[in-house]
Amino acid sequence: MDAVAILSHHTSPAVKENGVISSSGRSNLVLILDFGSQYTHLITRRIRQLSVLSLCVSGTSPLKSIADLNPAVVILSGGPHSVHADGAPSFPEGFLDFVRDRGVFVLGICYGMQLLVQKLGGAVGIGERQEYGKMEIRVSKGDGEGGIFREDMVGEDKGQVVWMSHGDEVVTLPEGFEVVARSVQGGVAAIEDRRRRVYGLQYHPEVTHSTQGMETLRHFLFDVCGVAADWKMQDVLEEEIKVINRMVAPDEHVICALSGGVDSTVAATLVHKAIGDRLHCVFVDNGLLRYKERERVMATFQSDLHLPVTCVDASDRFISKLKGVKDPEDKRKIIGKEFIYIFDDFALELEKKLGKRPTFLVQGTLYPDVIESCPPPGSGRTHSHTIKSHHNVGGLPKDMKLKLIEPLKLLFKDEVRKLGGILNVPESFLKRHPFPGPGLAVRVLGDVTEGNALDILRQVDEIFVQSIKDAGLYDKIWQAFAVFLPVQSVGVQGDQRTHSHVVVLRAITSEDGMTADWYYFDHKFLVEVVGKICNNVRGVNRVCQDITSKPPATVEWE
Repeated sequence: MDAVAILSHHTSPAVKENGVISSSGRSNLVLILDFGSQYTHLITRRIRQLSVLSLCVSGTSPLKSIADLNPAVVILSGGPHSVHADGAPSFPEGFLDFVRDRGVFVLGICYGMQLLVQKLGGAVGIGERQEYGKMEIRVSKGDGEGGIFREDMVGEDKGQVVWMSHGDEVVTLPEGFEVVARSVQGGVAAIEDRRRRVYGLQYHPEVTHSTQGMETLRHFLFDVCGVAADWKMQDVLEEEIKVINRMVAPDEHVICALSGGVDSTVAATLVHKAIGDRLHCVFVDNGLLRYKERERVMATFQSDLHLPVTCVDASDRFISKLKGVKDPEDKRKIIGKEFIYIFDDFALELEKKLGKRPTFLVQGTLYPDVIESCPPPGSGRTHSHTIKSHHNVGGLPKDMKLKLIEPLKLLFKDEVRKLGGILNVPESFLKRHPFPGPGLAVRVLGDVTEGNALDILRQVDEIFVQSIKDAGLYDKIWQAFAVFLPVQSVGVQGDQRTHSHVVVLRAITSEDGMTADWYYFDHKFLVEVVGKICNNVRGVNRVCQDITSKPPATVEWE
């Protein structure tokens, strides 16, 4: 899918016809061309944090797709390739002429900088000294007339720590370029050709390890490129309502998949604001929910959100489909398809009541779901890897009858929470920890139907999360949950030998779920939680804690 197709249901006619236009009438979009870097999504995030709309598309997108978006700035991301490798990705033919003729500013980061150097007539070679991780650089030339660095960053005594990740290096600059920063090892760290509006950074300003990375991006976008900070959640809300009203005819009805989580709740509230009682929400009990989740969620829908919700008990249906299934990708795809089939059945029932069959299904799909499943709008399937198929993206059946409305598809989790606040969604919902659509199926490793794995996991998870709430830690943690392992260990309980199950506790901190660190619990808290679990949950005699960040791990185990 090209860039314009990705945006077709998420932008106004003015955007699709004329590019992303600010109130001043000027293009205000920062477009990232992704060449496979693990940090590409962070570039998007950092720019949005500056209240500037940024979108990510494949680095090999057709030139027309890029041109139709009318970007003010194009950023070429990093990537795992060498520009000399066979099949190394590159921007489309005519890209350099396009940015020159339109006056578009271009910034190459890491691989992106090396690609610019090579295509503009310079030379890139294998570095004598590879640079990975933290590195200090010295800026030799500041702003003055449109430079990428501010003048107060210049000087031998004003070194800044940056994050490097490259084996190749710039050997010869293209005509018109100059080096404006070097690493302490002497390598080229930043280049610019102010006349052509082309800039390059060998390091990654988007990661937190680059101490002045955000300041550099802020200066580049606002002072050099003249981009305006005019992207706000209120604007997103107004545009999405317009989009929904264009998609859904005045006599059409819409089904919404409600899970009880932040994403689907905000999506439902937004669509309800747009079309009112023509929205029909359905909550599916798939037998993979947490302890008393069904009762708690339905009560909250009725008392706090006042949304009309029908509960469908399909637990037997899902569990039977998952019998004997151990592969996590298979689990996700089976669950995704079964959800859609249930929504199709629900649509038939509504048709009997309404005399008209609903044609749309609302889902709370987020940008990270799309990034990890497709990979993202913009990762370029040939240059990066699918991490996992999210049930609502990679797991959708090809023959589904309902057309999707995904009003949050280009937003990150923290942006969804801001949008929910504008929509007056209760804080109790907005602050809920994320819960995966496939539910406990991806937290029971192996066959979910074997033994009493689901019951054990529900009890362990309830004790863990409730303990976090009792300790006043819930709002400090992005997500906390338990995992059931398909192994048993020897233990001693009641002076008797036991051969029981092992569970793992995981709690992380994060901004958007794309990167995460494990939460550092107090020792006393962990001791108390482990005691509660082993004393109250039959069948568990060993509790572990997952202290792995993302990357290298993912948030969920499957």
